[in-house]
Parts: sequence; structure tokens; C-alpha cells
Amino acid sequence: MRRVAAVLLVVAAACAGRDGGPPLQLPVDDETALVEADGTPLGFDLVAARVVEADGEVCDLCLWLARSADQRRRGLMHVTDLGPADGMAFVYERPHTAWFWMQDTVLSLSIAFFAADGAYLDAFDMEPCTTPTCTRHATPRNFLIAVETPQGGLAELGIATGSRIELLDRGCGE
Repeated sequence: MRRVAAVLLVVAAACAGRDGGPPLQLPVDDETALVEADGTPLGFDLVAARVVEADGEVCDLCLWLARSADQRRRGLMHVTDLGPADGMAFVYERPHTAWFWMQDTVLSLSIAFFAADGAYLDAFDMEPCTTPTCTRHATPRNFLIAVETPQGGLAELGIATGSRIELLDRGCGE
């Protein structure tokens, strides 16, 4: 029940910063951990993020953080529910160009890419793939952060042409 309440809080609070309201506050405990479909916890941390839209509107987010090579490789494989988060941020140490694919990913996702200064570069949708051969999606050149959300969710989070993202140096509940 507590997890359901946390998820409802996220849905209700997404982009709470638009009206000048308080930043997103979430409990972070074992019940809000990102897990595989079988319930195995994946060990990702939650991080607060802020999106500033082209018109200056602000959207405060909570994202799972994939910062190591192993975490980025794993991503949202076998995940059926993002729990209390709006999506997952893939963060690289330096500007990067690569391929994303949906191997063993069961959720339809949208992905957006941001430059080192946080500026929006591009976005596209990706379909689930549970077979050994999955479509590979080319990324824009020199991105530093990629954000995956359930497919169609980028606009709701203020992520579009002209937006900027900043990952904040704090967890979502701080």
C-alpha cells in the first residue's frame, strides 16, 4: 500500500515546480527500490533533476541513476514498473556517441539526449525487444545524459526542443 501511495505521489507531483510549488519529495526505502519483474532489487539510486523548458517553466523530476558502465548496460532490462521515479538517467563521464537498444526490455520507452551543458539534443521512441536481435538506435553525437521514460512521457516532464536538464546533487527526498 505504501508503494502505491508513493507512486500516486509521483504522478500527482510531476512538474510540481511549474506553479512554484515545492520540489518533489519522495520516501526512499526498500519499498521504492527499482526491481526486476521477479522482484530482484537492482541497486540504482534515485536522483533529483530539474528540467527548464524553452519558455522558462520548471519541472522537478525524480530519476533512477545509471552512472557506471554496468548500470548503463543493464538499464531497464526486465523492469515492468519504474516505481516512484519519472524515468532513468544514463550519465557518462564525458561526451559520448553510442547506440541504445532494448534487449530484454519489456516497457515501451522514449529517450531524450542532453549535451554537457544540459541542452536538449534529440529524442525518439523505442519498442520492447525480448529476442536476441534488437533494433539498435543511433544516438546524437556528444551527449552526456540520456533520459528514458515510459513511451510518450517526455512532453509531460517538460523534455522537448529548447529544454535543459540539470541533475541535482541530492536524492529525491532531500
